[in-house]
Amino acid sequence: MRWENLSPDSEHSRADAALFGAEAVTTRTFDTPEFRGITFHEIRARSIVNRVPGASRMPFEWTVNPYRGCSHACVYCFARKTHGYLDLDTGLGFDSQIVVKTNAPELLRHRLASRSWRGEHIAMGTNVDCYQRAEGRYRLMPGILAALRDHANPFSILTKGTLILRDLPLLRQAAEVTDVGVSVSVGFTDEELWRTVEPGTPAPERRLEVVRTFAGHGIGCGVLMAPVIPFLSDRPEQLRAAVRAVAASGATSVTPLVLHLRPGAREWFMSWLGRHHPHLVDRYLRLYADGAYAPKWYQRRVTRQVHELAREYGIGPAGPGMPRRIRAAEPAEPVGSSPAEPAEPTQLTLL
Repeated sequence: MRWENLSPDSEHSRADAALFGAEAVTTRTFDTPEFRGITFHEIRARSIVNRVPGASRMPFEWTVNPYRGCSHACVYCFARKTHGYLDLDTGLGFDSQIVVKTNAPELLRHRLASRSWRGEHIAMGTNVDCYQRAEGRYRLMPGILAALRDHANPFSILTKGTLILRDLPLLRQAAEVTDVGVSVSVGFTDEELWRTVEPGTPAPERRLEVVRTFAGHGIGCGVLMAPVIPFLSDRPEQLRAAVRAVAASGATSVTPLVLHLRPGAREWFMSWLGRHHPHLVDRYLRLYADGAYAPKWYQRRVTRQVHELAREYGIGPAGPGMPRRIRAAEPAEPVGSSPAEPAEPTQLTLL
């Protein structure tokens, strides 16, 4: 494995320095039901705050990714190509060979305390899910969230995992001192499609229960409706079912994103498509003939349909200017006084 070929993305590091050395890798397997078939490569990373490439479409500049590879095993995951940088397989290897940056919390705390850091927004869950199953064992996120809280550094999390509920108290504490965004990814509610496309993830309804739980604690949580999969989850009745379920969960926003197929993900997804839906292969080759993204007309059509449904069900896309802070707890009312009106849920946006 080419561990030594990975260079850190942070601008303050030497360009030729390895992200970690081969001697720092410890490989483990655990013979328990939740981790059966998964190998963990524990490493001591040399950097954890990564700059997003300038050509990226992402609306943020910095990310933290405590893991590489993802047991969610989503067949469309755009991050598959990154496993190739380690000479690891981008198909089943991406799903089962998980790199764990065991020192991520201490690295982040050190970076946030450095004089060169200016408190920029940090996004998490944008490459692989920081609340995938490995997090249940390694528990890196509590230390990461505590560091962000202690430095009042704004951040956002996107996840398909239900484990984020474990860290709800930390998220509330962080949101009292900085801007915090939470979004859950739910592209569709079709359970048969979910079982084949996202086999390692919690069911869509369980993810929406996360949104419901956040709402019940007065925390607004958005839903990234991603991906909308052409010809498999884009029929009007499917979009309606998904938006209706998102609205019922108490989500504060719903933002659709059509499937994109970058190199690495494209080959794995098309292989899956050929096995499960061979009649769609030619249609995909035409739809994605110009590259990784579906044509603009198709993206606009899906976005328009979802936004119309969102308005019908009383929710909308995330937008600027929405409230993002959790209110501090109100003092207890004197005995005999009339109860105060419950606080409105607070929007914590992804972007």
